[in-house]
Amino acid sequence: MDLILNALLDTIASPWIFVVAFAMAAVDGFFPPMPSETIVVGAAAVGAATGAPNLLLLALCAALGAFAGDNATYWLGRAIGTERFRWMRGARARRTVDWARGGLRRRGAALILVARYIPVGRVAVNLTAGATRYPVARFVGLSALAAASWAGYSVAIGALSGRWFADDPLLGALIGIVFAMLLGIVVDRVLEWRRVRRERRETVGTGHAPELARP
Repeated sequence: MDLILNALLDTIASPWIFVVAFAMAAVDGFFPPMPSETIVVGAAAVGAATGAPNLLLLALCAALGAFAGDNATYWLGRAIGTERFRWMRGARARRTVDWARGGLRRRGAALILVARYIPVGRVAVNLTAGATRYPVARFVGLSALAAASWAGYSVAIGALSGRWFADDPLLGALIGIVFAMLLGIVVDRVLEWRRVRRERRETVGTGHAPELARP
């Protein structure tokens, strides 16, 4: 068990963790199952408890990766639109794109910033922003701010957990990951509640039943 623990700690403390954090955050920009937040939070927890990896450099690499992934998705949207492939034309995909398009039209800046914390929503918003020709300069600036805030949030959660459990770095990493996941679920639920509430208000004057399916 000690050998496994030492191997894990050595891996996280090696310079390769910065490459991994960048790569996973970048891929996560268009492939939500990639566990970028898990890696960043876990590495930050170990860094806070042991001194390596460096937390500022970890946050910088994660932010750069997130920025690269989000902008790659934006340009992919500009290139292929939102209906090129069959899976994009499914009912659920269309609802998600319609939700993103409406949100970008009404409150684009807020949606781009918040979507960075919602895996599937992030991809939908960035892809739709590109497909609808959302201004490039504005998107670049907002995505940079979103990436920096996301990386700072992830490292902060990990660092806090790592300091609380300094004697057991891996336990601190696990606690930080679980907390980040729970916080993400809470944010997702709150946004969903607000969306449904807004749709109900908007349909009061039309007489149409609101669409309750999630984007």
